[in-house]
Amino acid sequence: MDIQGNGIVVVGSGVVGLATAVVLAERGLRVRVWARDPAERTTSAVAGALWWPYHIEPEAAARAWALRSLEVYRELAERPGETGVRLVEGAMGGTDPAVVEGWAAGRLPGLRRATALEHPAHDALWARLPLIDMAVHLPWLRARLLRAGGTIEERTVHDLAAVDAPVVVNCTGLGARELVGDTSLRPVRGQLVVVENPGLDTWLVSATAAGEPTYLFPQPGRLLLGGTSEDGVGSLEPDPAQAEAIVRRCAELRPEVAGARILEHRVGLRPVRPAVRLERETLADGRTVVHHYGHGGAGVTVAWGCAEEAAALATLAR
Repeated sequence: MDIQGNGIVVVGSGVVGLATAVVLAERGLRVRVWARDPAERTTSAVAGALWWPYHIEPEAAARAWALRSLEVYRELAERPGETGVRLVEGAMGGTDPAVVEGWAAGRLPGLRRATALEHPAHDALWARLPLIDMAVHLPWLRARLLRAGGTIEERTVHDLAAVDAPVVVNCTGLGARELVGDTSLRPVRGQLVVVENPGLDTWLVSATAAGEPTYLFPQPGRLLLGGTSEDGVGSLEPDPAQAEAIVRRCAELRPEVAGARILEHRVGLRPVRPAVRLERETLADGRTVVHHYGHGGAGVTVAWGCAEEAAALATLAR
């Protein structure tokens, strides 16, 4: 298949779209990203962005994509100021280290059971994981794409068949529900509160008895407090009552958070479906579409592993 003419168009500029475009461009292909919104206005921009395969299926594939991405993030963490990626220690509740070791197979050095001082839950792990500052990482990804010869255009796509390229990669996230009529795709709303960091340098993830997610992610100059997981809710307006509840739950885990000055409220819609759609489709005129969306709450976690698989499908000889 000749894809050098009009090249490949990647639709969508979130972390999955940009990572896919980077992989393709760095393989010497002509890549154009078309996006309705800049990366700073995508769901990726408001992600807590701790590396962990959260709310994503199929499980086996997601873990493989996540482990490949872990390799990339470890390399990027050598330049945290430039890439926004740091390796940070922390504790996660409701997770048995032995089970994680079963699928991570020695890829998480230092993985162990958390102590009672590190996490209140009995079944909690302690690990050193990538924590990504998306305010730095997304612009870095965009710059890397441009250095590789890719381009980015602000364009709204209403019909993939109308895109003037022999190969189109559909990384539209939740937008695929309307773009390709995928009714299995649904929003899962997440809200978080950004506060001044009172001195925390480790992350913490927990859940209430009612299943409400609670997390604290230290980022340079601030602390991210979360969160919510509202299935089927599509509002992007911050809920003051939810914000208050988030701060209260986080303060129960780390009392020094109580009274921290609030800097910002954020809301994002996770693009959830029964399983990630990563597959190749041939249009009636013989052109190729690679669908690459539905990563739930783990788009950052699996971005590089998924991007490499999507790139392979996009360049598969016909």
